Amino acid sequence: MEGSLRDRAPLPADPSLCPPLAPATIERFDAGCVSLGLAGLPPGAREAILGHLRLLLAWTAAVNLTAIRHPDAAVAGHLLDSLAAVPFLRQAGVRRFLDLGSGGGYPGLPVAVALPAETALLVDSIAKKAAFLRVAAAAAGVADRVTVAAVRAEALAPERGHRERWPAVTARAVAPLAELVELAFPLLAPGGLLLAWKRTGLDDELDRALTAVAALGGGRVEIAPPPAAVPGLADHVLVAVHKEGRTSREWPRPPGERKRRPW
Repeated sequence: MEGSLRDRAPLPADPSLCPPLAPATIERFDAGCVSLGLAGLPPGAREAILGHLRLLLAWTAAVNLTAIRHPDAAVAGHLLDSLAAVPFLRQAGVRRFLDLGSGGGYPGLPVAVALPAETALLVDSIAKKAAFLRVAAAAAGVADRVTVAAVRAEALAPERGHRERWPAVTARAVAPLAELVELAFPLLAPGGLLLAWKRTGLDDELDRALTAVAALGGGRVEIAPPPAAVPGLADHVLVAVHKEGRTSREWPRPPGERKRRPW
């Protein structure tokens, strides 16, 4: 059974103290960035993104932050999958976003570094994950613009500083699309964008999501597949839900009610 972080020896806060990535792994990352149209990342972004991965793998040996533990698999399954959204977000003019269920930092941290974002909030209710996210943001040199909240999305939704204030919300491997709409729309400003990482075969999930969209302010759904040229991402899609109107204060419902009455 896992103990708390207080029960363990100090974990690294500096990527240079973690095992290095193999040259072939770094080459795989660089080639994937080229395929995504991200050959010219902002200065320092490449090193920050790869350093985050080194920290994640080092911490995961002691604290379970990810099921993907092989560096090559993590390059495709975490780094490139996350970065596939950057061209879409840049085209949409997104510079501020909130990331729901950030976990080990994907997609929020590499997206914030690569955009580059003016402000990003990484949200994860699990304390050990939030602790890692703060360390990773500091190590990446973005702690001044990437902050962490160890709360549930429902707790943020009523707050004046968050209620319908964010231009974009991102979410990867968090919940069914309809539930993501219910969690994200109260945080999104009218005209804002929910971007969700999904797999192909979404028909039933999309139908339920459209019902949720209509109930929470209206909008439209767009599906943008990441480039199939990136190995391992051929069946991945990005679902963009564009919010149009205001969201009633009755949303989101408490977790128990969402479970009893799913979309």
